[in-house]
Amino acid sequence: MARTADDGVARRGLALAALRPLTFHDLLWWLLAAINALLAAAIVWALVTPLSPLGDWQPASVRLIPQAERAALYAAFDPFHRTVSAAPADSGAVTTLALTLYATRATPGGGGSAIIAGADGVQQVIRAGGEVQPGVPLAAVAFDHVVLSRNGAREMLYLDQSGPAPAAEALVAENPVRATKIARAEAGEITVETVRRGIGFGPHAAGGRVIGLEVLQQGYGQTFRAAGFQPGDLVTAVNGQPVRSAGDAALVAGALKPGATVTVTVQRGDRQLPLAITLGQ
Repeated sequence: MARTADDGVARRGLALAALRPLTFHDLLWWLLAAINALLAAAIVWALVTPLSPLGDWQPASVRLIPQAERAALYAAFDPFHRTVSAAPADSGAVTTLALTLYATRATPGGGGSAIIAGADGVQQVIRAGGEVQPGVPLAAVAFDHVVLSRNGAREMLYLDQSGPAPAAEALVAENPVRATKIARAEAGEITVETVRRGIGFGPHAAGGRVIGLEVLQQGYGQTFRAAGFQPGDLVTAVNGQPVRSAGDAALVAGALKPGATVTVTVQRGDRQLPLAITLGQ
C-alpha cells in the first residue's frame, strides 16, 4: 500500500510539472531548436538541388550591332571626355571668309579656343563666343575645325591638312627669303615674322569686360622667351594705349613693323612690368 501511495504522489507531481507555465529559458531552447531545424533543411536543399538552371536553358547568342548603328555610336563617343556626352556632329558649309585656322583647343560641349589669322596673316587666340570678325562669332571648337556663325548660318573652318609639311631643302629652294626668316626665328632673333609665328594674343575678360590681352606661346617658344614674356602674362597697354576691348588686339598688329620698337605693359601676378620689343628687319 505504501508503494502505491508513493507512485500516486509521483504521478501527481509530474502532472503539476507539465501544467506549469513556460519560462524564458524554455522559449529560448525551442527557438534555437527551430533555427537548427531550418538550417538543416537548407543544407539538405542545397545538396539535392541541381546546380544548373531548371528547364532547357540555352546561353544567349552574341548580338552584333549593325554597321550604321555602330558608326552612329562611335561618332557620339568622346574617348577624352568620357563623363560628358559628345556634341553631335556639326553640319554646315565651308566658310568663304579669308581665314586660316592654325590650332584648336576643344573642351566638352563645343567650348575652347582657337588660333585664327585673317587676310593680314595676324594670328589671334579667340575663345568660343568671341568674334573672329565683326558680326562673325566663334560658335564652337572641335579638334580639327571650328564653327562660325555668319548671318544666322553655321559655317565650318578646317585645319589645312591637304598635304605633308615640305622638306627643308624644298622650302629653301622655293622661298629662300621665308626660309631665312624661319632660321632667324630658330636662332632667337625677333622679327615681325617670328612674332606672328611664335606669339599669340587673345582678349582676356574679367568682371564682364576686357582687361587685357593674354599672351600665349606658340611653336617651340624661342620668340616668346626672347621677347621677355612668361606664361600667364597679360598685356594691358601697347605703345601707351590701354587695352579695353577685344578689338584692341589690332594694336599689336599695327605696331608690328620691321625695325620698330614695341613697348607693352605686362601684368604679371600683382605687378605691372614694362617690356620693349625691338623688331629686326
